[in-house]
Amino acid sequence: MKREQMVGSRLPQELLKDLEMIERLEQTDRSTTVRKLLYRAVGEWKQEYYARQYGEGKTTLARAAREAGVSLWEMVDYVRQKKIAAQYDLEEFKKDVEAVLRRTGSTRAVVQ
Repeated sequence: MKREQMVGSRLPQELLKDLEMIERLEQTDRSTTVRKLLYRAVGEWKQEYYARQYGEGKTTLARAAREAGVSLWEMVDYVRQKKIAAQYDLEEFKKDVEAVLRRTGSTRAVVQ
């Protein structure tokens, strides 16, 4: 299986001018510029998509972060910035606190 694959696309003249400007300013070739911008756009799309899934209650915040390829704290900041309501109840909070305490080796119990 190939690690990379060639992809072609027709682009409007305005977008080509913008690409050429970025290439010139960053002193990179077309392929590098397109790849860099595409990675960024796909990352942003994934973060937006999984944050929306979280907001609709279809996934947890931790899973949304993992699937989007960002840290939990980055996802927390993102959903807060986008004003996506938290999908978190007291039972989930207790489970998460217990998991953190187990991972850190703490013997403290969560208050019932």
